[in-house]
Amino acid sequence: MTTSTTEKRSRSRSGAPSAPTLRGTPTSRGTGQPRPGTSTRVRDLLLTRPARAAGSLLGPLTASIGAGVRRILAPVTDVVSPLGWLLLAVVVVLGTLGLAFGWDEARIAAVLGMLLLALSVAFILGRSAYAVELDLARTRVAVGDRAIGGVTVSNASDRTLLPASLELPVGSATALFHLPRLRPDQQHEDLFSIPTQRRAVIVVGPVRSVRQDPLGLLRRQMTWTDPTDLYVHPQTTPLVGSAAGFIKDLEGLPTKELSSADVSFHALRDYVPGDDRRHIHWKTTARTNTLMVRQFEETRRSHLAVALSTNTAEYDGEPGFELAVSVASSIGLQAIREQRNLSVLTQAGPLRSDTGRNLLDSATRIEGRVLRTTAVDLARTTADAVPNASVVFLIVGASVTPSQLRSSAASIPPGIRCLAVRCIDGTQASRASIGDLTVLTLGNLGDLALVLRKAAA
Repeated sequence: MTTSTTEKRSRSRSGAPSAPTLRGTPTSRGTGQPRPGTSTRVRDLLLTRPARAAGSLLGPLTASIGAGVRRILAPVTDVVSPLGWLLLAVVVVLGTLGLAFGWDEARIAAVLGMLLLALSVAFILGRSAYAVELDLARTRVAVGDRAIGGVTVSNASDRTLLPASLELPVGSATALFHLPRLRPDQQHEDLFSIPTQRRAVIVVGPVRSVRQDPLGLLRRQMTWTDPTDLYVHPQTTPLVGSAAGFIKDLEGLPTKELSSADVSFHALRDYVPGDDRRHIHWKTTARTNTLMVRQFEETRRSHLAVALSTNTAEYDGEPGFELAVSVASSIGLQAIREQRNLSVLTQAGPLRSDTGRNLLDSATRIEGRVLRTTAVDLARTTADAVPNASVVFLIVGASVTPSQLRSSAASIPPGIRCLAVRCIDGTQASRASIGDLTVLTLGNLGDLALVLRKAAA
């Protein structure tokens, strides 16, 4: 009786028997059931982590295995031409169709294709022992000059070599030479010329021998030389005769700034505490009984800055831009001949101008493109990069307006002579002034010496 009463009281307090809960499993609030989706997220997390770990370990291993397989198969896969791969695919398709559907024609065609591939192998077998020499008479020429070279091939083996073909890449083109049958130690030489109508750096070579079948299914080539760079420099004109020493003329009068230490003696003055005692003039001091020091006239070494705009939007076409490159190169070469300090700048940065050869090599690599920066921005960059310049040349195109030229000249610090050269292909040479800025218009490279002499007058 007591037991039954206790059970009834416990049931009346809880209202229902308490349900057991799962340990370690989150439950929804107010219910005894697990949250929906929780077990799925836990399972995905447990599966994702091992997969990521396996991927991080197997990824580099798979890549290295693939690179090794490609390196091993490269001697075979590189020999097969695109036409050979197409024939191989056709053979596989026809063979599969012939075996699957019993088509005799497809099987015969597949067999003939395999015979063609087998016969092509005989044309590329064998070893060649050539001694090849690629010789360019000059590796640096100007636009329009002849660039001549030669390829000398000799048989370096003790057996006769069959006829073969040599390929010589020249820029984007390829020259083909036919080698005759060569006996041991026999030589064969071929000469070639390279067109130089445009300023460029042309990669010549490498020379490679080629063996292939008549149908071009298989192709085997071997490289025998290293590539050589041929620099086609821009055209330049010598600034000699009436234009010689034009930089000195453009600089005008020497500076009148005085200095306490230089090489050009100017006068004597009273000693001021802090002056260098090495500059005391003792004879005058003894005569006047007053300390006197030497005063010098500050000298300034000529420094020429050439700012060449490479923004093709400022030119009337490619001839105008090439004329600008030639003008900058000609002025720079003359400055180097006169042993002046030289700085040549473009929107892409400064050019190497320590020697004439380096200047022309750098000018050959100049590439014009449409840029956001204008000639005004280039003038500001030049003023910041070469603050001690004595003469600044701004070489621009036909689309640069007078207001832009005025703004460019305003960017150059006072005391520096500034000249602008507008390059317009085919126009008549002229000289004008915009304030203190001298503007030279040039249409032909041959007139450069004349207009420079007029600007210095």
